[in-house]
Amino acid sequence: MLSYNELKVGTIFTRAGDPDPYKVLEYAFIRMQQRKPVAQLKIKNLISGKVLPVTAHQNESFEEVEIDVVPVNFIYHRNGEYWFHEKGKPSARFKLTDDIMGDAGHLIKANTEVKAYKFGEKVINIELPPKVDLKVTEAPPAVKGDTATGGTKTVTLETGATVNVPLFIGEGDVVRINTESGDYVERVEKA
Repeated sequence: MLSYNELKVGTIFTRAGDPDPYKVLEYAFIRMQQRKPVAQLKIKNLISGKVLPVTAHQNESFEEVEIDVVPVNFIYHRNGEYWFHEKGKPSARFKLTDDIMGDAGHLIKANTEVKAYKFGEKVINIELPPKVDLKVTEAPPAVKGDTATGGTKTVTLETGATVNVPLFIGEGDVVRINTESGDYVERVEKA
């Protein structure tokens, strides 16, 4: 059991009456005159992905939970389902839906190794590498003098995702994308 002042950033716990695991994103210990101290938290529900502000009091207790991190390989995506298998165990397959994958699903290609977070036997989240390299499949031509859009254009990547890139990026180029923000980082290979 954890007390309210042990809920540091990164701690994963469950709340009384709620079986879902939560992760502490922000922590601030507040002590005011004439009042009991409290912990102001910003927590994320690891199943639904919702972020909540919470005030934890000294009479509350929280249960720390174990989340297993397992390396898995992405196989393919079809009809809103993302299929994976455990690394080294191609027969141990499982699927996740669009609501769990979120925007990260548009930046993952076949045979990419990612981390799966398991709560009990259920996979609750997938973590991609910080950056991925993807090939540009469609890119409109750059028009000379077209800097009204800040010198960027929208291209389509091999996974079907669209991203804003500088005007010099062309079809067939390989670009590096930040998986957390979905932004262009750099050109890796010129076509």
